[in-house]
Amino acid sequence: MTLRLPKPPFLRRRRSRLLAGAAALAVVAGAGTWTAAASGGEPAVHREDRVLQMPGAAIDTSWFTPAGPGRRPAVLLGHGFGGSKDDVRAQAERLARDGYAVLTWSARGFGRSGGQIGLNDPAYEVKDVSRLVDWLAARPEVQLDGAGDPRVGVAGASYGGAVSLLAAGYDRRVDAIAPQITYWNLADSLFPQGVFKKLWAGLFFTTGSAGGLTAPGLPSAAAPSEAPAAAGAGGPANGAGAGAGACGRFQPELCAMYERVAAAGTPDAEARDLLERRSPSAVADRIRVPALIVQGQDDSLFPLDQADAMARAIAANGAPVAVDWAAGGHDGGMREARRVEARVAAWFDRYLKGDEGADTGPAFRVSRSGGIDSTDGAVRLRGASGEHYPGLGADRTQVALAGPEREQTFANPAGGTPAALSSVPGIGGQLAAFGAGLSTDFPGQYARFESEPLAGELRITGAPSVTLNVRSTAADGSAVLFGKVYDVGPDGRQAVLPHQLAAPVRVTDAGGRGRAVELRLPAVDHAVQAGHRLRLVVSATDLGYASPAAPASYTVSLQGPLAVPVADGVRTASAGLPAWTWALPLGAALLAAALLGLRRPGRGGARAGAEGPGTARPDPALADVPLDITGLTKRYAKAQDRYAVRDLSFRVEKGQVLGLLGPNGAGKTTTLRMLMGLISPDAGGIRVFGHPVRPGAPVLSRVGAFVEGAGFLPHLSGRANLELYWRATGRPAEDAHMAEALEIAGLGDALERAVRTYSQGMRQRLAIAQAMLGLPDLLILDEPTNGLDPPQIREMRDVMIRYAAGGRTVIVSSHLLSEVEQSCTHLVVMDRGRLVQAGEVGEITGGGNTLLVSLEEPVEEVTVAKVAALEGVESAVACEDGLLVRLDGATAAGLIAELVRLEVPVSGVGPHRRLEDAFLTLIGGTA
Repeated sequence: MTLRLPKPPFLRRRRSRLLAGAAALAVVAGAGTWTAAASGGEPAVHREDRVLQMPGAAIDTSWFTPAGPGRRPAVLLGHGFGGSKDDVRAQAERLARDGYAVLTWSARGFGRSGGQIGLNDPAYEVKDVSRLVDWLAARPEVQLDGAGDPRVGVAGASYGGAVSLLAAGYDRRVDAIAPQITYWNLADSLFPQGVFKKLWAGLFFTTGSAGGLTAPGLPSAAAPSEAPAAAGAGGPANGAGAGAGACGRFQPELCAMYERVAAAGTPDAEARDLLERRSPSAVADRIRVPALIVQGQDDSLFPLDQADAMARAIAANGAPVAVDWAAGGHDGGMREARRVEARVAAWFDRYLKGDEGADTGPAFRVSRSGGIDSTDGAVRLRGASGEHYPGLGADRTQVALAGPEREQTFANPAGGTPAALSSVPGIGGQLAAFGAGLSTDFPGQYARFESEPLAGELRITGAPSVTLNVRSTAADGSAVLFGKVYDVGPDGRQAVLPHQLAAPVRVTDAGGRGRAVELRLPAVDHAVQAGHRLRLVVSATDLGYASPAAPASYTVSLQGPLAVPVADGVRTASAGLPAWTWALPLGAALLAAALLGLRRPGRGGARAGAEGPGTARPDPALADVPLDITGLTKRYAKAQDRYAVRDLSFRVEKGQVLGLLGPNGAGKTTTLRMLMGLISPDAGGIRVFGHPVRPGAPVLSRVGAFVEGAGFLPHLSGRANLELYWRATGRPAEDAHMAEALEIAGLGDALERAVRTYSQGMRQRLAIAQAMLGLPDLLILDEPTNGLDPPQIREMRDVMIRYAAGGRTVIVSSHLLSEVEQSCTHLVVMDRGRLVQAGEVGEITGGGNTLLVSLEEPVEEVTVAKVAALEGVESAVACEDGLLVRLDGATAAGLIAELVRLEVPVSGVGPHRRLEDAFLTLIGGTA
């Protein structure tokens, strides 16, 4: 007997016949190729690669199913623009292990699929999805809701997110969707308020002629080697050089539209109509399935207003909707990809599997910014949620603004050049990492209005707005303006443009006395601290957009205060601990005590020779210093002249992430064991917050440690293991700060699963969460990335950075120099038990005034000469990896701005000398 889960009431609807185009779908490549994928003790996943012949194109697909018989819900997983099915393979395998049958495919014109790019044309790409649904309906592995009607969800990011929305609007068999960082109305995205978004549009279209179609910053970029296969029957234009014009892989009407708008600098009605007909907004009233909408906050391509529009439209149709404002986006990559992926899986568990107990998360969640982290330039994150989605125009508070004059006049330069700088597609996240000063407004090209210092903190959640009166001297009385808000610190030099975004607006009929216009500013979630000011800048130019070519002057005045949206109902969630329903086994308690490493204080106090009686008292001068080591020495057992650690001294301050480096045998682990009170030194002293360290010292309660792995009870959940561990310490449950530790560790829904189902990376993060319980002021991690793959290593890096961001201190011992370089603020280098060097990472790497500029493609010698001639640049030399630029007064931020203006294809900027080079130099190449 097959158990069929009933559809919820909002999914019970009449079913249409199979699409007529289904008959045109055929299988090419016979039975395909079967492989098995497994990781550790995880269940195997079978993958079958097939090419499906569709009208006008051969579509490359992969089919993932878990081992075992039975029917199960299906998921269609789309990829981002410029990518292919390979980009979502890892997620497909994880969904398959969770009990789904998953089909991935390369959209027309991408990967190895044929056909032309139609920007999710309903007649082609969207019908392709319906044909894939037909294919699913015929598979014996897929659960059916009726004849030809599989239980299916669709998910994807960017390009794939839009097709999930379109599929739900055009095919009533789709049961749930999870679109991410995508658009609702493509015309509004590329032509916001009637202004042409020229840089992003150029990336889409002009790179198409090269065949790779990679756009920096997009979530799924295809490898250049992945040229598409032949189109198959009726499939024109594949690969480099196919088709006509500068965007040959696109449909001719799209190519002609782009070239027309790019030449004119303004969109026309025909262009808007073409893009709107291919947008989800065209079928807004037909999308009636549960939708999890994830949008990035760092996204100048598809800002938060696109997610707002889709959320309001789908909710109005009566379908469940949840909105998630995640960290990242098209300008800096998705920094919460794994958290988002886990939430998508839970969403499908609820609405495809019918699991009423699945935690789909709050109606609204936002990853809140606490400013820029000094350790790596990343945004500090803290999740907040609300029971209702507040939209972009929540309850508003009024902030009065004033300028140096009531009316301010500024110029639009001829040709719109030079242009102000806000966000730069693809590398916006890297630009933001340099902090203040990247956003550039040219004198004489903008008006500025500023508030008084705020009396208290102001949390902005949504899109601020202000009404302006605008006058223009242009012949047609029009003006193009760009508005942005700065958060200005008390010193006036710490200006931060949240997410590096600007909002354009085209004003018509603004001659004579002018015209009143409401300027809706970029939507953000940002806390403005007490004592800071809000600064509104209205500029005539922005590098990412097309400005009028004819020179003109604009006069702008305020018609009221700045209306700032607030959402008081959105607060940081704190999950309560579940009640215990079983007695604690004695053996489990003993195991937890052993994990904690509790030791009773010895009767003799400090070991003779380590710290004498006079130094046993706390040192008030070091009360705020997390760690101070002086003259630390430890001999090997029964050896008088062989030292594991010898005369080691260094200090660690609050907020630092300190990397302890050295080759094998350098004495790193011995130092950490002495620091934790596990062994006693032969000489020297260790003080934690001024208190001397010895086995059982009370100050060790302020230290959390992860050394040589942690043991867990495999049959218990991750949360139960942590609760068991904390109970064994004998400390009150409220002192555990369980919710905060789990938020930093980022384990999500996996906490409720048995540890035996965890991957190695998840076990490592659970161990880190265990070390974080009680939120110790000093966290010690010994080789925390052992056994992890690159994505898991990156997650571990983020955990360390988030933990130190709260003013706490992390010491990490690792042999992965690249990770230490990215995650640590300071270093201590040891060799043969001695200190070799200590200091900031930048000092040790020595990359202070020489930068390596990575390039998307080589540049000509004349361009190198222009860079070398820039003010504040001593020299510029082409190298294998890009450009080596030696600075002489210029800042990295200023250099990037100039490179963008010279149209140098920058993909990254970093110090020239790597930590690996410095490390090998310091230890004489003995590692």
